[in-house]
Amino acid sequence: MWERNETTTEGPQLTGYENGVSAHAISGVRWVKSSASNPEGGNCVEFAALPNGDAALRNSRFPAGPALVFTRSEIEAMLIGAKQGEFDGLID
Repeated sequence: MWERNETTTEGPQLTGYENGVSAHAISGVRWVKSSASNPEGGNCVEFAALPNGDAALRNSRFPAGPALVFTRSEIEAMLIGAKQGEFDGLID
């Protein structure tokens, strides 16, 4: 379940997004994390929809750290797999 725990980053506007870019360099986006996240340790990842249709992923414990950038089809495949339980073995 997703909660509206969103943050907006400030920083230089990028024209293109590359994997490993500082998450703070991706400005004007809303970072969203799951309500299942540990509120005290912030142990979760956050997703942001990018203006070009891609999606970015960052570690909520290191919000200024690197972001991974995925195409819409890549993030869609991952989310469908997660919904179908394909990654459940990681937490069993």
